Amino acid sequence: MADRAIAKPKKHRGITATEIPLHLMLIPGIIVIFIFHYIPLGGLIIAFQRFIPAKGLFGNQRWVGLDNFTYIFSMPNMIGVLRNTVVIAFWKIVLGLVVPITVALMLNELQYTKLKRSVQTIIYFPHFISWVIFGSIIMDMLSPSSGIVNKFLNLLGFPSIYFLGDNRYFQGTIILTDLWKNFGYGTVVYMASITSIDPTLYEASAIDGANRWQQTWHVTLPGMRMIIVLMMVLSLGNVLNAGFDQVYNMYNPVVYETGDIIDTMVYRLGLENAKYGPAAAVSMFKSVVSLLFISTSYYVAIKFFDYRLF
Repeated sequence: MADRAIAKPKKHRGITATEIPLHLMLIPGIIVIFIFHYIPLGGLIIAFQRFIPAKGLFGNQRWVGLDNFTYIFSMPNMIGVLRNTVVIAFWKIVLGLVVPITVALMLNELQYTKLKRSVQTIIYFPHFISWVIFGSIIMDMLSPSSGIVNKFLNLLGFPSIYFLGDNRYFQGTIILTDLWKNFGYGTVVYMASITSIDPTLYEASAIDGANRWQQTWHVTLPGMRMIIVLMMVLSLGNVLNAGFDQVYNMYNPVVYETGDIIDTMVYRLGLENAKYGPAAAVSMFKSVVSLLFISTSYYVAIKFFDYRLF
């Protein structure tokens, strides 16, 4: 019998000298995440206590079990807050996927490079503005007396609309202004994924007689599949995150019925009303639900799309 070569297992390659600086660059980010994301997890014990700040986080606090959770779910406005959070977050997630993909596909069809880059820069710029500033701009634009939007409506013969003071319009205003601010970021991400598609695939499809729409459907979109799945998995973790910074800077008591979300309720319970236990209970509930959603979405991505993030 002929001798068969026995394959030796490959030894694990260690970190090379050129990779050490790259690993060192990760240290500041790891420290920030540890300080602001992992250490605060110790504060979740407040959700099971009648917390008194004077006794300290590790003081002799009174344990109340699940009383704080019973209290928050018995609040008359809790169902409305959950509904507002889910509705706003759902439409932000859906539009945050559909609109950037559509705009990226449209920009990909532009033949003028300078125009394409100019449009990318213009739509990406609002992403870098904080909601404190951007919210003030929106409030000026939507002012019922002097805002440019209502001035335009008046010119067309329509009455002024109080977008940020009317429950009929507030949720839609929040969703669309968030889309305006952030869709440019998603567009740039999807444009980058389009540039990584092999150009020979377009040449082959053109030889086969495919037009631009057919090339987009059968070449571009499949080539973007992995990044679309990734963005979808990451976004589903925010199903109960409707955007505290945006809502807090733009809402008021008049629109609590449709604008109050979990994060703003936690802020009022904990910092304004000093009900630290119930506030921590709401925050913990939100974190658990978000974990379940992102875990489920990741499982679906592996099962049906053969996509692994790790």
